[in-house]
Order: sequence, then C-alpha cells, then structure tokens
Amino acid sequence: MSDSKNKPKPRLQNLDDLFKLNDGANPLEQAVPIMQTQPTNRRSVSYVATGQLTPFKGHPFRLYEGERLEDMVASIKANGVLVPIIARKISDILEILSGHNRVEAAKLAELTEVPTIIFENINDDDAMVYVVETNLIQRSFSDMCHSEKAAVIALHHSKMFSQGKRNDILAQLETLEKPSDTKENGTFHPLDEKSHSDKRVAEMYSLSKITVSRYLRIQHLIPSLLSSLDSGKIAFAPAVTLSYLSEPEQTLLVDSIEQFKFPVDMKKADMLRKHSEKQRLDADSIKRILSGSMAHKPNRTPTVKISKTVYSKYFKPNQSAKEVQEVVVKALELYFERQN
Repeated sequence: MSDSKNKPKPRLQNLDDLFKLNDGANPLEQAVPIMQTQPTNRRSVSYVATGQLTPFKGHPFRLYEGERLEDMVASIKANGVLVPIIARKISDILEILSGHNRVEAAKLAELTEVPTIIFENINDDDAMVYVVETNLIQRSFSDMCHSEKAAVIALHHSKMFSQGKRNDILAQLETLEKPSDTKENGTFHPLDEKSHSDKRVAEMYSLSKITVSRYLRIQHLIPSLLSSLDSGKIAFAPAVTLSYLSEPEQTLLVDSIEQFKFPVDMKKADMLRKHSEKQRLDADSIKRILSGSMAHKPNRTPTVKISKTVYSKYFKPNQSAKEVQEVVVKALELYFERQN
C-alpha cells in the first residue's frame, strides 16, 4: 500500500490494524462479542467475489450518489476496502447486512472481491437490526430522507426490537465496523435506552409523539409514493393522509399523477381520503379530484341583506326580525301568485 502524500490517508492501514492482530493475542476470539444466535466459532475475514453478494431484501436506505459515491470510489481505488463488509449466509446466498455502498463503489473501482465477515444463523428480524444500526452509525438520523427515518422509527417501535439484542449487535458493530472512532459522526447511540414506546422513540430522535406516529403511518405508502415523498414531489403532511388509502387506490393515484402530472396538496389529499372512506375512490374520481373539477363546495343558504334605504321605506325602526321576515314572506307569496 503506497505511502504517497498525494493519496488520501486511510483511517486503518490494514486488516491487522482493524482486528489488532499484532497485539499478540488473537482478537478474533476476544474482541467480537458472540451473540446467542451465532455459532461459537471465531470471526474470520474472507475475500468474496462482488458478484456473489446480494443486497439485503427490503433494504430501506438509499445508496450513495454523485460526489459522495465518487469520493468513495476514489478512496477504494487508492486504498482498497479497508473495513470488511458484513453478510449473512442463507443457503448458498450471501446477503449484505452492512456495506452496500462499499460493494457498489468496489464494483465501480473494478475490484473483483471485497473483505467480508460472514455470519450464519441470523434471522430476518436480527438482520434488519444490523442493517438499520449500521446506517445509524455511519450517518446522522437528521440526514436521512423521510422513508429512511420511517424505517428506523418502525424498527425501534416494533415488537421485534429488543434492547438487549440491540446492545449485543451495537457492541459487535462497534468492534467490527468502527473500532477506532465510533464517535466520529456523533451518531452512535447510548446503550441504556430501555423502551420502544412512542414516547421513548420520540425522545431518541428529538421528535414529538405526533411526528413519530406520522412516520409510522407513511410506512403504509407504496414504494412509488414513498419515492415521491423523498424527492419532494409530495409534501410530508399530504403523504401521511394518502397513507390511509388502500394499496390499489394508491396505485391508481400514482398512475393518474404520472399520466396527467397533477400535484397533490393537502386539500386534495383530504378529499381523496374522504372518498376512500366512503368507498367512492376510483380512477375517474381521482382524476377529477386532482384536476380540481371536484372541488368541495359547502351547501349553505345564501344570506340576503336589505339596504338601509329599503328597510326604512317599508319597516319601522323598532320592528323585530321576526316581523320583518313575516312581511317579506307574505310579499313574496303575493308576488309569485301574480307571476303565475
């Protein structure tokens, strides 16, 4: 590995530094806490062909793009992949739990293999905890888009979330992923959080309980609407309201938006939800709501006022409103009789 000053300085010089293999003892048996769901054999790093690695199914986070991806590719070209990725073995498939961006950047850097730590016997719930927590370690919650925040909050709010399990996984990740500077981005969460209730989740991420419940709601949006929310095509409040539509209704809505390029604001979202609740939402009603041709008009009786001149000509100043109304009714009846 070159020591040229023109190349970016790696955080870790090699895999020996990562696992402190030069300290005398074998840290693969000591540094990595072994979870109950894991076999008791020590962790080892294997070099796996990038083509053999499969993204985590339902991965809720966006991959790097633009300058951020270019910087990672340049770093990997200069220094290689310094921190091994984490994958779980399912039959003959190696599914990535941590390192999706590293794998993509390695492919662009024309590397054929990447250092990989392979776990076995990881169930889907534990795998999701790995995926979410590694992303939280790498970047701030506030930097995530709406769909990513929703995925994080949904995990911490779900019944599958166990604080003891999370502590074990965080301890592993602290050793495996960022052994020297876990506080680099200030996003590593303390290990004494004890609850996944609305209140506790709200405190964890400095959100109100209402905001937490709204993020849980947008988990009911279909992927294309979530994408529109993340890109800013649909604002957060209307998106929450649209989450109450059924999946077929949301699909019809997306088709109409894509075909006619109609915007969706809060007023239209409310109308869509009301029609859905009354089971009156179809492709035609969606189009009319989005186009504005089905604008809601309140059915109110218009108020008629009599000018002061007319009032003083036919009524006394001290006459009650009831008396005035009776006179007006009789006058109208006489008028329409003559008209007929």
